[in-house]
Amino acid sequence: MVDMDESRPLCPNMRADAADADTQTDCFEESTAFLGEWGRFQKQVFFALCLSTVPNGLIVMSIVFLADTPPHHCLVPAHLNLTAAWRNASIPLEGGARTPSRCSRYRLEDLLSFSERDLLPGVDVNLSTVPTEGCLDGWEYDHSVYKSTIISEWDLVCDDSWKNPMTSSVFFCGVLTGSFLSGQLSDRYGRKIVMFATIVIQTVATFVQAFSTSWAMFCAFFFFVGGGNISNYVTAFVLGAEILVPRIRTIFSTAGVCLFFALGYMLLPLLAFLIRDWRMLLFGLTVPGCLCAPLWWFIPESPRWLLSQGREDEAEAIIRKAAEINYVEPPTVIFASSLKNEEEPEKTRALNICDLLHSRNIRWISITLWLVWNSLSISYFALSLNTANLHGNAYFNCFLSALVEIPAYSLSWLMFRFCPRRFSIFPMLFMGGVVLLIIHLIPTALVYVSITLEMIGKFAVTTAYALVYAYTAEVYPTVLRTTALASCSMASRIGSIISPFFVYLRNYSVSLPHILMGSLTVLMGLLSLLLPETHGMPLPDTITHMQRFPGCFRRKGY
Repeated sequence: MVDMDESRPLCPNMRADAADADTQTDCFEESTAFLGEWGRFQKQVFFALCLSTVPNGLIVMSIVFLADTPPHHCLVPAHLNLTAAWRNASIPLEGGARTPSRCSRYRLEDLLSFSERDLLPGVDVNLSTVPTEGCLDGWEYDHSVYKSTIISEWDLVCDDSWKNPMTSSVFFCGVLTGSFLSGQLSDRYGRKIVMFATIVIQTVATFVQAFSTSWAMFCAFFFFVGGGNISNYVTAFVLGAEILVPRIRTIFSTAGVCLFFALGYMLLPLLAFLIRDWRMLLFGLTVPGCLCAPLWWFIPESPRWLLSQGREDEAEAIIRKAAEINYVEPPTVIFASSLKNEEEPEKTRALNICDLLHSRNIRWISITLWLVWNSLSISYFALSLNTANLHGNAYFNCFLSALVEIPAYSLSWLMFRFCPRRFSIFPMLFMGGVVLLIIHLIPTALVYVSITLEMIGKFAVTTAYALVYAYTAEVYPTVLRTTALASCSMASRIGSIISPFFVYLRNYSVSLPHILMGSLTVLMGLLSLLLPETHGMPLPDTITHMQRFPGCFRRKGY
């Protein structure tokens, strides 16, 4: 990977001298300004990349329906010679609501004895004195909502209930791995090839997952689904950020891909409502991925990335093709002659994830963003996965959770368009955290108030997530942008991996998940105030062009 330093600037007025890095103009955008901002080429790239994110929205929250736990109780074998009265009374009642136990039944040996002697439950026999036993013959599930889920398929309840949140964690482990690998691969081999390769991985793994014969097999392929899911999303995000001009880039980064992701998320409960069997639902989830195949012919490689690799002729060919699509005449020389030295360009070492910690400035920016992403990921995914536990219809709650993302992404675009970055991210993080802290104070009888506050918290967290995503693409340079964005995504997956267990904590204390999420989000909001401002700044192409973290002054070589 070629570093764009003083010996090889992108254009005459673009130097790697740190002294004037903040006031430099973006040479790539100057060189391609003749294309216009919103021509046919830009529209083609914008909507093609946005459409590629629809399958991501469908798949990332699919576990809400694939692994929902239907009402269940211990199975009492039909062949047992029990009277109707003892068969109906075979399951103990628990809790203040006196609901049937999910994990125990009265000992069948005793029930058979009572039945043979024509004794009546509750009349002749005090049920509180009858011994209980586990579900030795399996479970009987309610099929009024789902025909089947992986929970009912492999009995992931009671002693095996930990496998439910673990399934989601395996998916996010795949996301973590994909975040780590995809950034470096796309920085080395190109954005386009990695994007479409990971779409194929996600689609094929989802298809094969439908043939799973065990929970372990399901999780193994779910890992690859997660890796493909995040990889194509991050790469598409960066590709759009590098091709589109600043005004359109802002719309794309904060509203475009996010709204199409939300569209996929909103389609999920509709698809799940129509397809109640988990295997058939997985087949349905593969269709949008297959429909992405024609997008290959509408999405080009990133010219910025090609220039950073010293492949100026290929970058120029893409720009000339774009000019043809936009019906404009390109200049004879598009990029500065200094890009086309007859001499062999100087080769420098390839940059990798370790360079995110190389200098003091980029190190503190990276650490701060990793912490913010981690906290946002915990809150966003825990709130999304918790929709199945909210009062009311699971399909409607999931749709509502997806719907609040539409105004969230719209607001993020307005804030990113007109407001300073730090003072856009901070209020959303702070508000989201405060709302989550308030939820546990609401009386349990006011369920709709709690749901409303939870959706407000989801709105604020989603807005902040979109802002941080777009901010990260702005603050890092071209030579490290995908690696940096993927590393932030990778750091956030530590949060997403444990987020299902945040939801699981409600089994011990209903208020504990919201208290933990709220506290973390408020703290990260305060920490975000330390990040450098990028509003109105040119997109950096090298590490020396990056904005400064407070207290990190420029030194020679940094």
